[in-house]
Amino acid sequence: MTLRVDLADRLKKLPPYLFAEIDRQKKEARARGVDLIDLGIGDPDLPSPPHVVEALARAAREPKNHRYPDYEGLLAFREAAAAWYRQRFGVALDPATEVLTLIGSKEGTAHMPLAFVNPGDVVLVPDPGYPVYAAGTWFAGGEPWFLPLRAEREFLPDLDAIPADALRRGKMLYLNYPNNPTAGVATRAFFERVVELARRHDVVVCHDAMYSELRFDGYEPPSFLQVPGAKEVGVEFHSCSKTYSMTGWRIGFVVGNREALAGLGRVKTNVDSGVFQAVQEAAIAALTGPQDYVDRARATYQERRDLVVAGLRKLGLPVTVPRATFFVWAPVPDGSDSRKWASRLLQEAGVVVTPGVGFGPSGEGYYRIALTVDKARIAEAMDRLGRLGL
Repeated sequence: MTLRVDLADRLKKLPPYLFAEIDRQKKEARARGVDLIDLGIGDPDLPSPPHVVEALARAAREPKNHRYPDYEGLLAFREAAAAWYRQRFGVALDPATEVLTLIGSKEGTAHMPLAFVNPGDVVLVPDPGYPVYAAGTWFAGGEPWFLPLRAEREFLPDLDAIPADALRRGKMLYLNYPNNPTAGVATRAFFERVVELARRHDVVVCHDAMYSELRFDGYEPPSFLQVPGAKEVGVEFHSCSKTYSMTGWRIGFVVGNREALAGLGRVKTNVDSGVFQAVQEAAIAALTGPQDYVDRARATYQERRDLVVAGLRKLGLPVTVPRATFFVWAPVPDGSDSRKWASRLLQEAGVVVTPGVGFGPSGEGYYRIALTVDKARIAEAMDRLGRLGL
């Protein structure tokens, strides 16, 4: 007799995985011998810094690092994260109580609702946005209330348009600036309004600052925690993944309100056993060592951004120059369906882009290009699009 496996209701709430269809088309194209240029993956192609790799190799040989790590992370790593925040943003943090180590920021972001959200509670979620914000909410039994991010508002949510009932039942608010997928940026003035809203409605703010160091043209994104009162109402997630091209290493951290971190820490002690200490020591080398790698990475992504922007404009395709992230967010010509547009580029040009609707309903009508291939491949991708006569 075959066991009947019925998925839990929380999994049934998840929307269809659009990217699975893209993966299927990619596999079919490669099977036909198509040379795909994949501009859909938000994963740095640049190698991690050599001194970080060497630090890992040294630390991995140490028997002390072969045992279970501390749940909250090495104090030395948390001290390094606090020092980095002080140097970068001028924000003072207590490493013992206001910094928590994560197995990559995605893990912490997803687990945060389990600490604070009960069934029926509302979590305010950006749309379009990183899918984990809504998924973590559903897993905790909460209800996502989607905040549309529109071009006319520079991809900032309209805080005044949030219904009173959503605010009354609201427990958390996710924000992400610089933003994935839109590349929108936030001002300190906007964050000040967020702090005011959070205080008035007892909402825990969770700001995902993953892309703060991928910035261009002299722009420096602010930290949410730079705003007076922010530490009283929220936390900020960060990671070594994008700053130091360490996505596969799975090391991140969350900083800010100590009560919020304590709640997330209680979840984590019950579901994971921390980060391999050798990886934490390597991350210390990244945060405290020479930062010229970050400068070079920024310059590389800026060159790629300029190639994409120039290429699209040459074809008559509208695009806004992003000030941060390694994404270009552009409207689909003639307002076409973003899935059909992405499918056409893949099938007819062998160029992979991400349809905007994959990040939420308000992403329809847009597509995302990731600047994670070298300049030669980007130039070739633009040439291929040119041959389509768009």
